[in-house]
Amino acid sequence: MTPRNDGQEQSLEERVLERCRSAGVRLVLVEACTGGLLCGRLTQVPGASAVVERGFVPYSDESKVEQLGVPLELLQAHGSVSAEAAEALARGALERSRADWAVAETGIAGPGGGTPHKPVGLAFIAVMRRGGAAAVERHVFAGGRAQVRDAVARRAFALLLERLSVES
Repeated sequence: MTPRNDGQEQSLEERVLERCRSAGVRLVLVEACTGGLLCGRLTQVPGASAVVERGFVPYSDESKVEQLGVPLELLQAHGSVSAEAAEALARGALERSRADWAVAETGIAGPGGGTPHKPVGLAFIAVMRRGGAAAVERHVFAGGRAQVRDAVARRAFALLLERLSVES
């Protein structure tokens, strides 16, 4: 945590917004696992509208195809919970927004829906700069639905901060 002007520690969301503001960066968020948690956490912080350009919550495969242009063939070949899907979601969001950076995640929060190859807690997180390559991570987070969603959100914000440090 980073200290704020009032002596309190800065939250992860405050650090994300501050870093984006200082870099002049606008974000588009794609939340196929957390269902709006990232956007909700960012917009709890005053001034978030200077950074958050828009968000998508494409839970169904149809919405991924219709809203973000993810090829149905890609979803059929790799599944909606895959590195390929996360990258395609980020790319589609940048193409359909005025944002500079995209954060996209897809996963299985549980309690059901897991398989031996794709267990509950599996998530893929992609961070992509307009015109750049996506950084995609695979994680298997422990815990119940709330813990998985929280872990996905925290890691997505941390990955964005890492990428901003490298590429801005």
